[in-house]
Amino acid sequence: MAPKKKRPISRLTVPQIIDMKAAGQRITMLTAYDHTMASLLDSAGVDMLLVGDSLAMVVQGHQNTLPVTLDEMIYHAEMVGRAAKRALVVVDLPFPINHQGVHQTVVAAGRILKETRCQAVKLEGGADQADVISALVTAGIPVMGHVGLRPQAVHAMGGYKVQRDLDQLITDATAAQDAGAFAVVVECVPVEIGAAVSKKLRIPTIGIGAGAGCDGQVLVCNDMLGLTTGYVPSFVKAYADLGNLIQSATQKWCDDVKAKRFPDDDHSF
Repeated sequence: MAPKKKRPISRLTVPQIIDMKAAGQRITMLTAYDHTMASLLDSAGVDMLLVGDSLAMVVQGHQNTLPVTLDEMIYHAEMVGRAAKRALVVVDLPFPINHQGVHQTVVAAGRILKETRCQAVKLEGGADQADVISALVTAGIPVMGHVGLRPQAVHAMGGYKVQRDLDQLITDATAAQDAGAFAVVVECVPVEIGAAVSKKLRIPTIGIGAGAGCDGQVLVCNDMLGLTTGYVPSFVKAYADLGNLIQSATQKWCDDVKAKRFPDDDHSF
């Protein structure tokens, strides 16, 4: 009797993500920047992977997200897109692409989908980006919006500050929804505002520092895993301490090499 073939893993789709809100199902999203991490997070059951422009800080060591380029985003997104089997993969449009006009933005987002195996893009902005969101959706490119604290506008906003203007947040989130966005990231707002924005929208809200009232949550994977060296935002909960684990393992390996304990007979040809 021939062995049964394994069913291919079914990838989550944009309509399924939208339906999760109506069904009252919480949505999970984590950042990923390379093939190994994306494979691990995907196999753990994360619903969406975000190739965030946060890689400028997390991977490249910059002070903010502004320096990362489109080519660099595509390079990392291709690795993540190749690794993900179940999760919907979303890629940030880096600064300042979505401010360079509709045509330039569609071309850039088209490159991302064509070259990375990813399924959607994310851009910062709401009402001011409605025309761009609409054009992308018309071109068949799924879009996730981003309101509240917008890291690409860190200089204009005067730093990484909690955003408290409820009317503006609802205006921006509603504009992104009406333009065709399938979800909206809500970043760094008080709990009650995150909940109010979520109740106002038909599409899912993905909170980061926005409280439990959002329809889903996203974190930088390095923060969640305890890999971040230096400042960690107060809204982050680390579920592991991999940073110290890696340092400890490395120190033990160095000690063994210097003491001629490695490689031993069991680890040699």
